[in-house]
Amino acid sequence: MAALAVFLGACAQFTPGGPPASESQEEALTLQRVSFAALPGWAADEHAKALATFLKSCSRINRRPATAPLASKLSKYRQTYGNAGDWQPACKAAAALGGQVSPVNARRFFENWFRVYAVSNQGQAEGLFTGYFEPLLRGSRQKSARYKYPLYKKPGDLITVDLGKFKRDLAGQQITGRLARNRLEPYADRAEIDRGALHNRGLELVWVDDPVDSFFLHIQGSGQVVLPGGKSMRVGYAGKNGHPYYAIGRELVNSGALTKENVSLQTIRAWLAANPGQADALMQKNRSYVFFRELKGDGPIGAQGVGLTPGRSLAVDRRYIPLGAPIWLDTRNPLGSHQPIRRLVIAQDTGGAIKGVVRGDLFWGAGPRAREGAGRMKEPGRVFILLPVNIAPVVSGVRPNTRTLL
Repeated sequence: MAALAVFLGACAQFTPGGPPASESQEEALTLQRVSFAALPGWAADEHAKALATFLKSCSRINRRPATAPLASKLSKYRQTYGNAGDWQPACKAAAALGGQVSPVNARRFFENWFRVYAVSNQGQAEGLFTGYFEPLLRGSRQKSARYKYPLYKKPGDLITVDLGKFKRDLAGQQITGRLARNRLEPYADRAEIDRGALHNRGLELVWVDDPVDSFFLHIQGSGQVVLPGGKSMRVGYAGKNGHPYYAIGRELVNSGALTKENVSLQTIRAWLAANPGQADALMQKNRSYVFFRELKGDGPIGAQGVGLTPGRSLAVDRRYIPLGAPIWLDTRNPLGSHQPIRRLVIAQDTGGAIKGVVRGDLFWGAGPRAREGAGRMKEPGRVFILLPVNIAPVVSGVRPNTRTLL
């Protein structure tokens, strides 16, 4: 997982248009076959941009054995999405189109090689869509009076255990800690690390000048650090300490400092700036801590292992949506007059609070506009998944209604 993108203040399970779902409630994927004509705004999209993004995912799909399920081992819907071999012919056809693809040919590619299915949670088609971005921080490779807040590399004593190897009904679950006296114990949490638990171990990757910027980089999972002289280095997710993520925006709502309606990245940052004496204690309520590595080349890197594309990469819940799948997104732009965002995106990432069937996190890119849009995005929306024509999806052992809705 390269990006821990979340909406900071929203309950992760909130579904616009319906009651909040508790974390214990079981969601269930439902697919309904529809036509391309049923996709709102389909004809107006820039399909060539989506095709270029899909080809990045194909670079991973093509490396997998033909018999490998496309869906994650965390998913009970693996049969629904077929194997890598079911997707590789579409990837081959996409590559054959070459680098310069006309809008007409790009659109025709998707219409010829895929069928469309409306996604819902047991008939509930509307869900929550948020955004994330690549933060820009100021930093240095050397500690100084200005640059004194470290971003740490992954410690060598961090151990992650796949619990499914010990008990079958724990498949997909893991626990992270460290060995102490031959016993696995919880790793240091955010407060302990802030107090120096990792000092003098040579784990500092880079030093930055703002602890709040550092905190939000942990939320996003990747970013760029502008070094003295103007050069920048890209950093990305390398691991985490194993403690659960806690949204500090939720804490501000619970305390009455913010309301659910106005909580956003911007309002949370404003509260932290206005309350410096309480900022550390609030941030430390999120005990989860992220470790970083320096990235070379394109980035940031999503959970699928490919560079993310602004406006075209979507973080999803891998229990329900497989990485690499094209997704028609129908939501709203949080900036300006809330014009629709209707475009073809590719599932290429995951997020710590991206939980649910109809749930997504749109990657906005880097820079001020990306930060503004991603920070304010908390919009209702729908998704439709595109599956290769040779796949007849099965959900919970029952084929969905495959009647095309014209």
